[in-house]
Amino acid sequence: MIVGLGNPGLKYRNTRHNVGFRVVDLWAKSLGVRLDRTRFQGRFARTRFQNAEVILLRPMTFMNRSGESVRACIDFFDLQAENALVVHDDVDLPVGRVKVVRGGGAGGHKGVLSAIQNLGTHDFPRIKVGVGRPRYAGESVEDHVLKSFYRDEKEVVERVVKMAAQACELVVDSGVDAAMNHFNSMDLAVS
Repeated sequence: MIVGLGNPGLKYRNTRHNVGFRVVDLWAKSLGVRLDRTRFQGRFARTRFQNAEVILLRPMTFMNRSGESVRACIDFFDLQAENALVVHDDVDLPVGRVKVVRGGGAGGHKGVLSAIQNLGTHDFPRIKVGVGRPRYAGESVEDHVLKSFYRDEKEVVERVVKMAAQACELVVDSGVDAAMNHFNSMDLAVS
């Protein structure tokens, strides 16, 4: 199961916090499916990739309750937490970076915290997409992630969303370690 975290609604569509949605949507499009089924407090699709059944999920609960949707989907399909790959934004990574990890804490991310709380474990893989920290004094991290990317970041963001979708493919095809080895040292912001 591949879960892209974000917030529902047009107001949040192009925000930093919704980069997880963008990654899952892009991968779904490349697989020829749309997340047009509604269940688990989210939108989802089932498809196949490299002989594996894949469930793509976008929780529609708002970020801080994402774990409720993840838990409902895992329970319905009788999956283990380690089979849920969560794609989310990360302010501690600069724009242009993707980091694949096996588990860990929430790092202040309320969507990841909700998933940890609802799954009862932090042992699930993640793809962290760098969205950077605020550039300007007085801008809080909370406000920063609910805004669009800076104009000079938008081209890099398009490429990094594609890279994160490729990381999803590699996790499904070859495993977390292969994806970590391939993507964690890349930086698309470096020319």
